[in-house]
Amino acid sequence: MPRVKLELPSKFHFSTEIPVRISDVNYNDHLGNDAVLSIIHEARVRFYKKFGFTELNIEGVGTIMSDAVLVYRSESHYGDVITVDIAVDDMQKKGFDFLCLLSNKETHKEIARAKTGIVFYDYENKKIVDMPSKFRALFQP
Repeated sequence: MPRVKLELPSKFHFSTEIPVRISDVNYNDHLGNDAVLSIIHEARVRFYKKFGFTELNIEGVGTIMSDAVLVYRSESHYGDVITVDIAVDDMQKKGFDFLCLLSNKETHKEIARAKTGIVFYDYENKKIVDMPSKFRALFQP
């Protein structure tokens, strides 16, 4: 079976550092695959905060993750600090791709790549809605 390939952009919109906690490490003494999604979630919350948003309020609407792709490149261990570089890509009418590059802060070795599909969601009316104009203006190429 061919491996999933995930191309990353040359430009990132945000960067943050997240330490690997003991609860992120699995029985093989390295970063667990479930913890990668958790780290990406934390990075996404920080990204939104930088631009004055929350997951539940971007111009009055929220966001919801529609899919995820993770590609693992190397191990990470308890105490490592992970640099998460983030880019907004493939902007559509109702959503976008949230791309992440995870690397070891000290060695710069790539740990993983991730893509999560994000759609804008009206939680009150339980429906997908158009991307808010302020968000689009910030990241449209």
